[in-house]
Amino acid sequence: MTNWEEVDTYAKRWIKEAGERIKKSFSEDFVVETKSNKNDLVTEIDKGTEQYFITKIKEVYPDHHILGEEGMSSRVENLEGIVWIIDPIDGTMNFVHMQRDFAVSIGIYENGVGQIGLIYDVVADELYHVKKGHGVYMNETKLKPLVPVKVEEAIIGLNATWVTENKRIDPKYLSPLTKDARGTRSFGSACLELAYIAAGRMDAYITLRLSPWDYAAGKIMVEELGGKVTSLRNEELDMLTQNSFFASKPELHEEILQKYLQNGQW
Repeated sequence: MTNWEEVDTYAKRWIKEAGERIKKSFSEDFVVETKSNKNDLVTEIDKGTEQYFITKIKEVYPDHHILGEEGMSSRVENLEGIVWIIDPIDGTMNFVHMQRDFAVSIGIYENGVGQIGLIYDVVADELYHVKKGHGVYMNETKLKPLVPVKVEEAIIGLNATWVTENKRIDPKYLSPLTKDARGTRSFGSACLELAYIAAGRMDAYITLRLSPWDYAAGKIMVEELGGKVTSLRNEELDMLTQNSFFASKPELHEEILQKYLQNGQW
């Protein structure tokens, strides 16, 4: 039987320690590399942070599996057993250029079910955390269940890429949503946008492409508070591959699906 209290305690300790390591790097020079394209950045801090988690986890839980953005651990083929899904720095571009608006994200799953989620906004020192069935917190403050909101009152997390000319979709599909919503925002860190939904700072987040480490922790939080997380086709997410992604407050999820997403080519 897994002692989830113990796992939660270790995870919180390690994510805070990782945050301190990252903050110390602000005064250092580091190498910035690109991955899939010129805007997909990675630094040795990303890689070092992921390796830090791998070392800590394997010392205490050698039978647990690790799926990390930078691929520093062994390949994960399925979600059997206990799997830590880690993004060492979500929002690397923000980290490199601004030294703010990035976060460390950890989602811990057991046989595909999210049990623990942690999102640490390092600079703001805000730790969003959840244990399944025990509520969601920002530091010591318990967050309230999500309440319904209409599109015209909603703040939607949406990158301008998807409403301007791009290679993936016709911008006409999402442009009406940006006009009808109260406002749109893009923070450059998917896990923070999900934390902001949990905290009531935003109402929904939509993107055409997102990897499991970007949303593993935030998905648990949004669902714990009564929200919905699916693909843009309203399908269950595959936690091992990239997906289109849609998270929002409950009734808003249905309204956006019916009015704006059902005819899109996702």
